[in-house]
Amino acid sequence: MLSEGLKKILSSPVMQKLNKIKQLGPTYLVYPGATHTRLSHSIGVFHISKRILRQLVVSPLCPDISFEGSVSFLCAALLHDLGHFPYTHSLKELPLTDHEVLTGQLVLSQPLYNEIKEGLKIDPEFVAAIVDKNIKKNITDEVIFFRNLLSGVLDPDKLDYLNRDAYFCGVPYGIQDIDFIISNIIPHKEKGIAVYEQGLPAIENILFSKYLMYRAVYWHKTVRCATAMAKKALFMGLRDKKIIPDELYNLDDETLFASYIESKYKPFSILKNISERKLYKMVLEIPFCSENENHKMLTSLETRYDKENEIVSHIRKKYSLKCGEESIIIDIPEKISFEVNLPVFCKNEVYNFTESGSVFNESVIKGFTETLRKIRVFMPENISEKLLKSSFSQEIAKICGMDAASCPAARTPL
Repeated sequence: MLSEGLKKILSSPVMQKLNKIKQLGPTYLVYPGATHTRLSHSIGVFHISKRILRQLVVSPLCPDISFEGSVSFLCAALLHDLGHFPYTHSLKELPLTDHEVLTGQLVLSQPLYNEIKEGLKIDPEFVAAIVDKNIKKNITDEVIFFRNLLSGVLDPDKLDYLNRDAYFCGVPYGIQDIDFIISNIIPHKEKGIAVYEQGLPAIENILFSKYLMYRAVYWHKTVRCATAMAKKALFMGLRDKKIIPDELYNLDDETLFASYIESKYKPFSILKNISERKLYKMVLEIPFCSENENHKMLTSLETRYDKENEIVSHIRKKYSLKCGEESIIIDIPEKISFEVNLPVFCKNEVYNFTESGSVFNESVIKGFTETLRKIRVFMPENISEKLLKSSFSQEIAKICGMDAASCPAARTPL
């Protein structure tokens, strides 16, 4: 149940915009059911946050928290994704403001500021500080406690999106036993939440589920292709000042494409191709190696752009093919973390999850991230079909400074 104040906030235009932004961006191109929205996720996070809070406040270990703080936390849970715009998580490398910062700005702006202050009788600055960790003013122990509840190893955000994404994608990998997890948590002053020892299998399930969801869903090669195409179009648009960041922040899925696909600016044709599912084809895929200096250099978006242009020049010169700057994309997923810094409570003693004897030690976690990250090169089908019978994949590897001996032949087109 939502209070009248929260209902009014939920009905506000800035909140309803989330109903037009898909939670998983272009993932529906692979999993047609993945059309759930940021708004449904936000309501789910609010619901789980309320259940977690109810579990914690009855514990004798719960730190002193105020009624205002509790309401502020629940409001922050509902609004935590307010600053999202299309493809937000995929655009972290671009010179754009983080969605948490944008959320804080919206909370502190009208009309939301007054709706929170008057409708909920709480301080909007308290709500903003819980969501945006960049806010340093007037940060109390209570704010830090609620920050750790909202964003941590065992947070309501993760518990909702893993289950929700798995359900709508029709895959079993992300399913969590939320009832069991919540029944085995206790408050921890510094970390927000600790877990009883008998709840450790639930934490292991979260870690492995996250790995499987990245492997099968979030970083599926077709999803990565569509994501990389959008990133390339927006990167070039920002570079050439065809996009103003403040305008981008206010867009939803429909208005993003409507705003740019009819433009005569050639890179925006990529967005039109995404909307029509005319995706680029993969011509090279190799495992990313964090110890390879050439691989590490490619994690810079600017370096990748330079290498992409070198490949474009190579195609024009050697193969006499028409190839625009927007035609070549080198994709490397961002580094992800598998948080394990969770206190475990056993027989009145607290120790760290890494000391629990779990199979998820540091080397296993490193293996997860190393296995997931791939360097892929994509290009339009009309160009790739003329090159795949040549030694083109090895030529790309050489241009990018990658070990040609470790590069497999081009994979089957998407």
